[in-house]
Amino acid sequence: MSELKPAVDWTTGTEAISYQSCRACESIQYFRRSFCAACGAPDLDDKVARGEGTVYASSVVLRAGTPEAREHVPYNILLIDTAEGFRMMAHGANDLVIGDRVKAVYRQFTGRLVPFFERIPS
Repeated sequence: MSELKPAVDWTTGTEAISYQSCRACESIQYFRRSFCAACGAPDLDDKVARGEGTVYASSVVLRAGTPEAREHVPYNILLIDTAEGFRMMAHGANDLVIGDRVKAVYRQFTGRLVPFFERIPS
């Protein structure tokens, strides 16, 4: 198996969303692994998403899960179906609804950089 290199994306403080593509079966996966979750092959390419997608689900959080999150309440947690074909969880504008086309910007949330999705004007 190949060694998993650190991601160069929002999880390491860079304004980007990375994912992997399998060279053997062409499956894509958002959660980084040293192997393809679909076929087990160790040959994966790291790619960067455009940061665009469609809201699949939305849930406005009204109670902070931690003291650090209190200043952000209410905040919206979304499931986004990305243009590249993977689904990810992220923060977003409170007025987003299922089916909205969105684009990622990046904001601080409890001291960490996170993707934050906003509606794409029609």
